Formats: sequence, structure tokens, C-alpha cells
Amino acid sequence: MSKKQESLKVLSFRGGEIIRSKNHYKGSKYTSTIMSAGKPNEAKTAMDETVKGAFQRTESKFRNFISSDNGSIYKPATGRYHLIISFACPWACRCLAMIKLKGLDDVIGVTVVDPIFAKTRPDDKEDTHHGWAFNENEQVEGAKTVREFYEMCDPTLNKFVVPILYDTLRKEIVNNESSEIIRMFGKEMNAFATRNKEWDLYPESIKNQIDTVNEWIYPQINNGVYRSGFATSQGAYDVAVKDVFDGLDRVEDILSKQRYIASPDAFTEADIRLFVTLVRFDEVYVGHFKCNKKCLREYHHITNYVREIYQIPGIADTVNMHHIKEHYHRSHPTINKFGIVPIGSDSEVDFSKPHNRDDLFPLENKSIV
Repeated sequence: MSKKQESLKVLSFRGGEIIRSKNHYKGSKYTSTIMSAGKPNEAKTAMDETVKGAFQRTESKFRNFISSDNGSIYKPATGRYHLIISFACPWACRCLAMIKLKGLDDVIGVTVVDPIFAKTRPDDKEDTHHGWAFNENEQVEGAKTVREFYEMCDPTLNKFVVPILYDTLRKEIVNNESSEIIRMFGKEMNAFATRNKEWDLYPESIKNQIDTVNEWIYPQINNGVYRSGFATSQGAYDVAVKDVFDGLDRVEDILSKQRYIASPDAFTEADIRLFVTLVRFDEVYVGHFKCNKKCLREYHHITNYVREIYQIPGIADTVNMHHIKEHYHRSHPTINKFGIVPIGSDSEVDFSKPHNRDDLFPLENKSIV
């Protein structure tokens, strides 16, 4: 195992301390898994959310906010909130990116689940659901799986996703919608930021531009790759994959004219939301999700854009390609029956290569460092 792979065996961050597990990513520990049938009254995963062959993601259930407003029961505080993520999940890594960009490592605890789905009720032969599991050495509130953790908070739930923003004081889940969590970290927790304190990920002056970009990037690209990969009919796949590449063509065109996706000179939440999908594209979505019309590296401007963001201090720490590949290829047996992980390319080396964004679009003052 290389030093790079060794450094990626991160289990959790707590108060700036990194806790490691010797076997966290060793492939020999895991086997391919079988999903539940996805009946409405049974535990399910995203792969079960198809209607007439088309993937239709359900909305996040926990939508409370950390706020300093009078009357809020979730006040900003250091050491109170804990984030549960998977390195494989792009939505979860949005939130981890905000922790890194704002220097909140000592403020918000982070636990990383194991990369490969496991049986969530191992003692129940009738329950075939597989999902996120905690490493045996780092369980949260004593829960062995994310399902068990959710059911401690609400036993009526049947979908168990990351990220989870948890209030360790009230013993409650605050929120599990990544688009809202990143704004909480950027605004409400900014008083505790140790980096980029002046940076606003959602500036009032360009909110309309950011919202407009998010409104088409989410369905076409962020969720589009899942709509393609989880489609169970040719027609649904054809619609989804066309959306993906129409979206990527549009991104390439925008980035040929300006530095960032929603602004000529401001790095915003829209860039974080886009990046987490782009960085996984060639290693996972091209093959596993059948988005193989083109590889991302065939897009000149997108490639250099991804390199620029990857090289922002802290962002590379949110990209664990070994974890990403292990999860997707070994947790979706209806797509990859034998759980074989493709060799892929050394994408992280490519992400570290020089980019040309400074030359094309020089900035007098960078919005983030």
C-alpha cells in the first residue's frame, strides 16, 4: 500500500484529531452485497427509488437549522455538532469541503462510515437491507449502522442517508440535506472559522446567479449521473444520460468564458456543488453509471477547473478515490454483480497537475485561499 493510500484510511475527525483503522479500506474485509426489494414499507436505498424505470430521489427528511436567531434551539457552538459522512457520497463531501474551507475541524466533529454497504440488521434473516455501517471501533451513540442511528431518532424512517448533522447536546438529528448544511457551516458557524472567514459562499449580490446555476446543474449533472446509473429502463436511461452530457457541454462553454460556474470572479457554493460530481466522473460515473459518451478529461476547460478546485488547500482531503471506487463498485450488485473494482486511472495525480485558470482569467483578489 502506498503512503497516499495509507493516509486515506481515515475513520473520523474529532476535535482536529484523526482516528485511523488498520482494516478500514482493505478489500479482503468486504464482500458484494444484496439490496432490499424496495417495497414501500421496508427499508430501502436510493437504488429502490425508481418509478417506471426512472430514478426519482426522495427529499431529505430532517430540515432544521443551526441559527443564532432568537428562539432557535440549535444555536451555533463549538463542539456541539457532529457530521456523519461517507467519502463516497458527493452530497456528504460538500459538507466536509465546507469544514475544510472554513477551518472548522476543531469545531464540528466528523465520523466517516465504512465504504461498502453492509447488512444493517445482521441478526434478522428476513431483513435483507444493506446500507452504511460504522467502523466497529467508532460507533456513534452506540449505533453499529447508520440505519440503527436513524431509528434511534425516528423509528418510522425507511431510508438512511448521509450526510447527517447531529446535535450531541439534544441527541437529535438537525439536518440531512447537504445544500442546507453547507449554508449553515458557511454562515451560522462562520464566527468559529479559522480560515477564509471573509469568504461568503452565497453572496447576496449574486444569489440569483447561484440559484439559477444550481437549478439546472442539480437535475442534469449532480442527480443526472444517478438517474442514468439507477435507471431500469432504456427510455429512462436515454433521457438521463442526454441530460448529463447536455449539462457538461453547457458547463464547458461557461468555463471557457469565465473562471467560476456562477461568477466571473467569485468562488461560491455552486462550484462546490458541481466539483463533487465532476471529481468522481471518470473513475465511477463513466463506467459504473454508464455515462460513457465522453470522459471528463476530454473537456479541456472542465479538466482545468477541477484541478484548480482540487488544489485549493483542504479540498484534496475530501477526495478519497479508493473509498469512492470501493463503495460504488462493491455496494451496487444489481449494477456490478461480482463487485469487481476497475483499475481506473491515477486521477488524483492528474488533479494535482498545473491548471491554466490563472492565465485565462486572472483575479486581482481571490475569494478563497
